[in-house]
Amino acid sequence: MANEGTKEKLDIVLEAPADFTSPEELYQDLIRSIRRYHPSDDITMIEKAYRLADKAHQEQKRKSGEPYIIHPLCVAIILADLEMDKETIAAGLLHDVVEDTIMTLDQMTEEFGSEVSFLVDGVTKLTQLNWDKDKVEIQADNLRKMFLAMAKDIRVIIIKLADRLHNMRTGQYWKPDKQKEKARETLEIYAPIADRLGISKIKIELDDLSLKFLKPEVYYDLVEKVDLRKDTREAFVQEIVDEVRRHMREAGIDATVGGRVKHFFSIYKKMVNQNKTLDQIYDLFAVRIMVETVKDCYAALGVIHEMYKPIPGRFKDYIAMPKQNMYQSLHTTLIGSNGQPFEIQIRTFAMHRTAEYGIAAHWKYKESGSGQVAAGREEEKLSWLRQILEWQRDTDDSKEFLSMVKGDLDLFSDSVYCFTPSGDVKTLPSGSTPIDFAYCIHSAVGNKMVGARVNGKLVPIEYVIQNGDQLEIITSQNSKGPSRDWLNIVKSTQAKNKINQWFKNEMKEDNIVRGREAIERYCKSKGINWGEIGKPEFMEKVMNRYAFKDWDSVLASIGHGGLKEGQVINKMVEEREKKLKREISDEDVLKGIADTGGRSGEATVRKSRSGIVVKGIHDLAVRFSKCCNPVPGDEIVGFVTRGRGVSIHRTDCINIINLPEDERGRMIDAEWQVAEGASGNEQYSAEIQIFANNRIGMFADISKVFTEKQIDITSMNVRTSKQGKATIIMTFDIHGTEELNRLTDKIRQIEGVMDIERTSG
Repeated sequence: MANEGTKEKLDIVLEAPADFTSPEELYQDLIRSIRRYHPSDDITMIEKAYRLADKAHQEQKRKSGEPYIIHPLCVAIILADLEMDKETIAAGLLHDVVEDTIMTLDQMTEEFGSEVSFLVDGVTKLTQLNWDKDKVEIQADNLRKMFLAMAKDIRVIIIKLADRLHNMRTGQYWKPDKQKEKARETLEIYAPIADRLGISKIKIELDDLSLKFLKPEVYYDLVEKVDLRKDTREAFVQEIVDEVRRHMREAGIDATVGGRVKHFFSIYKKMVNQNKTLDQIYDLFAVRIMVETVKDCYAALGVIHEMYKPIPGRFKDYIAMPKQNMYQSLHTTLIGSNGQPFEIQIRTFAMHRTAEYGIAAHWKYKESGSGQVAAGREEEKLSWLRQILEWQRDTDDSKEFLSMVKGDLDLFSDSVYCFTPSGDVKTLPSGSTPIDFAYCIHSAVGNKMVGARVNGKLVPIEYVIQNGDQLEIITSQNSKGPSRDWLNIVKSTQAKNKINQWFKNEMKEDNIVRGREAIERYCKSKGINWGEIGKPEFMEKVMNRYAFKDWDSVLASIGHGGLKEGQVINKMVEEREKKLKREISDEDVLKGIADTGGRSGEATVRKSRSGIVVKGIHDLAVRFSKCCNPVPGDEIVGFVTRGRGVSIHRTDCINIINLPEDERGRMIDAEWQVAEGASGNEQYSAEIQIFANNRIGMFADISKVFTEKQIDITSMNVRTSKQGKATIIMTFDIHGTEELNRLTDKIRQIEGVMDIERTSG
């Protein structure tokens, strides 16, 4: 993100690490970048931060073989390119010092002040987050921490974005698995946040680098195809640029005109979402006109529409109705003289700066010598962050919070613009209804809504809002609140959240009562003594397992159907049995020591060639259950059968969960271990269910994944509903859960796949 000369040097670092630009040269590039925009000559803090970081990282190397100091220097250059303040750049230079060296935060505060140490501490904490894709509660907790850090000081996340960008630039030194993991994390978390902050310079590069590592064949195919007709395209774009420049001059409009090609990830998403080939993407080429005033923007638009024929329905006015990240521009798609469609964007120079730098465009120095930052319009840009912090307070459910945030950060959802009766513009997801509009105004408006008028006429609540509609919501104090059916109608995450919140709050007491009654009925039907399992230590295990803050929330979830009472009770029974076994085991050890005169005895285990170790069982056959197909890496339990040895089940197997109380005594501990004589390369049968929107080529795409992974499919069963929903049950042989997770991750990327589940009985 530095100037062109610096970026060329960064590229040299990537391609030829043995011949990299020296740290001192990069440091001089950094100082030149800062002095281009900073009004002060005082770079004492930057100099001091660089010297300290260089000394702290002196013995460290990156995977590329470069000195480690290259990384913080490049992060600082990216921040300088965003024209950030001195404190932020100093924190960028120091962001790995506390984590990787013996320097403490207190020492940093003493050397650089509380502002810099606060930023470094914030970035360090974000660096330590582990985005475990298999654990919803971990992801949700990490997102909560990230948004809280952003709320305290948005510069923390800007430094983290610069850190992630440079790491992605040098990602070719990671192992392939880590490349994909980091690319997916970048695409799901960091690029959407950069987009929401309006920092397109970072967002665009993160997108393209993620595509390069996630789908290298697609990325390089696009690069090749776009480059194939490079000379023809450049000549075409230059011809338009020259024509437009001439007409602007003749119309007396002072304008800067240039041409560009859209970035690869944007092209790829349009091809996938619109099911089009590269030749069918209208706005592959874009011409940008920059002028001084808003009045000149509309004057330029008039000139352009006289010059070229506009394509109907392809004009967007983001000046009158800015995007949520405050992006402003006029977009129009036109037909060139040779019949080739192209896009023109018209904006002021100030709008262009905001489009490129986003919230970072509004950080300014005060020349009081304090180096503090004065914020401009960043409060407007952070309204979505305030909304997320509200959701954090309103919901205890990790899955719900995660889906809300990811829905809100969705990069690819189109918007519709509509008006309140007083003329205020509201932005909603495409396909929104009057219910979405009502909840966008206020929760109370949505909860009391009984009808709506659009452009003065009554409409049904299912009406799909069109661009330019003026809406008026009809409310009544006698309304009993929203209907559950509304959840199937609304499109916005905000409306879904507020409706769900209403039901939870209004009916929480009833749900708690229902949940308690369901538990009592279940215990009675299974002959379970609630007094034995209803202890705080076992309740806490359940709350941790399902990420609830208190027991009432667990009961309420059971009451409204979010959790099954059997899941909760069986978890508590399992925890109680584990505790009893530990106590018995301790007694046996003490007894064994006493019997041997103080010598410690050895526990006898049964090993099988399958790789299972079963504790405390002698000379029994071990076999895998067909109902849940456990594989290495799964949590397992043994069940002593009558005459057929021990059957091994996953602990979440439905048959184990629903085991009658009088049979539970036959359950025994089991764990995975490579047995003597086993090669460690044994395969195990696994079964998954894939839920997808059916389409031509779906099964071929799924089969291709198995072929690429060299995994044999042993059986496949497909059912398709009248609504076009396909359920595909596949059985195959694998080595363990790691291989299974890689496989399902790849299948999830296939167009139309909605969800994947392991069979569990």
